[in-house]
Amino acid sequence: MPDDTLRRVVVTGLGAVSSVGIGADAFAAAIRAGTTGTGPITSFDTSGFPHVMAGEVRDFDPDALLENLSPDQWGRSSLLGAAAARQAVVDADLDPELLARSRAGSIMGTTGGESTVLQQLTEQWVHQGLKSIDPHIVAQAPASQIANAVNSELGLTGDAQTVPTACSASNFALGYAYDLVRTGEADIMLAGGADAVNRATHAGFFQLGALAEHTCRPFDANRSGILTGEGGVALLLEPLEHALARGARIYAELLGYGVNCDARHMVNPDSTSIAACIRRAHRSAGVGPEQIDYICAHGTGTPTNDATEVRAVREVFGDRLPPISSIKSMIGHTMGAASGFGALICCKALQDGFLPPTANVARVDQRLGPGVDCVPGSSRPAHLSVVQNHGFAFGGNNAITILGRVA
Repeated sequence: MPDDTLRRVVVTGLGAVSSVGIGADAFAAAIRAGTTGTGPITSFDTSGFPHVMAGEVRDFDPDALLENLSPDQWGRSSLLGAAAARQAVVDADLDPELLARSRAGSIMGTTGGESTVLQQLTEQWVHQGLKSIDPHIVAQAPASQIANAVNSELGLTGDAQTVPTACSASNFALGYAYDLVRTGEADIMLAGGADAVNRATHAGFFQLGALAEHTCRPFDANRSGILTGEGGVALLLEPLEHALARGARIYAELLGYGVNCDARHMVNPDSTSIAACIRRAHRSAGVGPEQIDYICAHGTGTPTNDATEVRAVREVFGDRLPPISSIKSMIGHTMGAASGFGALICCKALQDGFLPPTANVARVDQRLGPGVDCVPGSSRPAHLSVVQNHGFAFGGNNAITILGRVA
């Protein structure tokens, strides 16, 4: 499609269900303060696990946040995603009935899909036999239910796609939704992601040797791994002209995105491929490295990830590294929701003028090289114009979104 027919796409609504706060404002305030939302796991029996910490949403009450879904008909990931989407619509000040009549839909990312449902079914099978499996619960199991829940909650009749590209999935979802809106295939889209803390994910990362015992401390000299986390996040996207016509508050413009795949190793990221993805995102957004004011890092806190990510950034930015921080230090690794939470905090940072921090940093790892400003401890004021949001996943799936202040 010719560039002169493409629409500019802006973010006008935000929703968050996280371990540090429910609602975008509460989430952003906690992140700005460097609040840590991880603690001992309560959602499953951790007997036998030497590492028992995660970022759980312990005060999640779907009945209080949802209007149309019956919580007993849906899995936890679907409810987290739908609750975030409902918040984003309210935050955007859109008439729900008008939204339902619009060309609108949802693209939601995930890693484990309805992992807690699968956990429950597995426990039934193991302890009581295959015939004991509850067919009512089986119907909740497909990962596609996450986007279905968003559309069902909001009465949307457009696309309902659940993108399973693991820990970069929300950025993939944002890119897909952005394309639908800018080309005119949709007028309003909800994009984000959802995942729930569960035994299988926790056990998998433990077996990989990627779990920290107590604390996630990205970029720290003594970092030792991730903490698993959960949550739902949604951003509402609409054309700039539509947002201006209705007098909407505009958090940011989604300027472009880049995606690629290392196609090299299942778990070990590749700096050259990530650098190529960064350049692709810059070309899509029409910006150069010198224009990036901040990077919201994938920043898992594993020794390999942080070193590889910084190396890729150096390949693109040279000696001028923008501030680069990781909110996973506070909420844990929320899997498919991770880059969605990154995009949300980028929007808030652009709007309110601050650099999100990396918590739990005692000493920045000097092996990362000079000039790494990970904004340790708590946020600090900054005027931001263009920001970069990273999402990397097992299998080498990289996705990067670029957001900017609306000129």
